[in-house]
Amino acid sequence: MAIAVCPGSFDPVTLGHVDVVTRAAALFDEVVVAVAVNPSKQGLFTVDERRELLATALEGVPNVRTDAFEGLVVDYCRAIGAATLVKGLRSSVDFGFEEPMAQMNRHQTGVDSTFLITDPRWSYVSSSLVKEVARGGGDVSAFLHPEVHRRLCERIG
Repeated sequence: MAIAVCPGSFDPVTLGHVDVVTRAAALFDEVVVAVAVNPSKQGLFTVDERRELLATALEGVPNVRTDAFEGLVVDYCRAIGAATLVKGLRSSVDFGFEEPMAQMNRHQTGVDSTFLITDPRWSYVSSSLVKEVARGGGDVSAFLHPEVHRRLCERIG
């Protein structure tokens, strides 16, 4: 069974994330959306809340589950038997950042990376930008699952 891991912070999960994970689910037997736990960073949502929001946004995609990991993502991949990481690329800037990591991951553990080019509708969307616009009072509902949007507005106040 081919297992892939889509790692990220997902704080919050956007429709761009949903698009990449849904497309990955068509390519692999199982996709694990793995929320990175970084004790030195304070997210807007807790890791458990992010997993819950991911599950809501990905409801109906049968071969996707959520999890959380701490440490190196390739160690997590080995622990669950995943041979592939899936990353969405919005631009060549993302590729420039991801390519050396993909090479290092493969060298260290043999875990390969699959890059999916982001749908143009979401190419400028990031969790950070969504939070910034929402904090400024802008409407970000077009970029989020309705429940994620509701929770974001509730959290930001």
